Amino acid sequence: MFDWSDLRHLIAVSRHGSTLAAAKALGVNQSTVHRRLTELESRIGLTLVKRHTTGYRLSELGETLIDNVLAVEAAVGMLERQIQALKLDLKGIIRLTCPEPTVSRIVATGLLDRFYEQYPGLSVEFVTSDRYLDIAKGEADVAFRSGEPTDDRLIGRKICDSVWAIYASKSYIQQHGRPQNITDLAGHAMIGFDGIMQNHRAAKWLPVAVPDARIVNRNNSMLGTLSAVKSGIGVAPLPTTLGDAEETLVQVLPPVEELNRSWYLLTHPDLRRTPRIAAFVDHVLADIPALRTALIG
Repeated sequence: MFDWSDLRHLIAVSRHGSTLAAAKALGVNQSTVHRRLTELESRIGLTLVKRHTTGYRLSELGETLIDNVLAVEAAVGMLERQIQALKLDLKGIIRLTCPEPTVSRIVATGLLDRFYEQYPGLSVEFVTSDRYLDIAKGEADVAFRSGEPTDDRLIGRKICDSVWAIYASKSYIQQHGRPQNITDLAGHAMIGFDGIMQNHRAAKWLPVAVPDARIVNRNNSMLGTLSAVKSGIGVAPLPTTLGDAEETLVQVLPPVEELNRSWYLLTHPDLRRTPRIAAFVDHVLADIPALRTALIG
């Protein structure tokens, strides 16, 4: 029938005796106070205020209801204080898993600083890995993950797209030239993947796209692959977030559609309902632009 904001305007007029004074107290325009009072009276079908030469006063019906209205104000105030107290009382650790290269970028956005300002009792612990940790088994609480979710036990939301291209160092190009297309990669030294990176989409793409690839180095982490490319030993696919950020690297071939995926924020439904995880997930979802900056630049 009406919402709390309607009652706030009625209380303000009752306390301050005019719509102008009520508007100043509420930080709104005088016309807004008039409109909200009119809407309130229309919704409940009663006249609550009357205009007098000295300002506005409650009508007899308004006087009858005002004690109950003030009780609502007190209850809302208590609820707001309890909510704030719960926020301040939240304590614990949120274990966040993500690829190691994204940690510094996430920190640099101020996303976590803003979270700690709201929830000083909570802290985020990064659990970095190039493999997908099992959230359902308790290896982490929340994940920033690139690639379509395959674990139907998890819930989450798409954050942005992950774009990959082919990179080489400036020193490599000076010595060996620059590939003009994917086929040309067969004539270049390539950096491959090993260990936990063997099942990565880039590891699966390389032998299909470049069957005769000459692999000169293999890495089991994305940072290791980045370091290898920077050293000038060979050419490799990298996320544009990483490759474009390095002054010594050149994007020798444009984004490869087969390697592009999406970034997701994921957690388990049971964890999503816990106060500390809910606080973190809700904070991230309210600040998605900052997270996109961290993940894709």
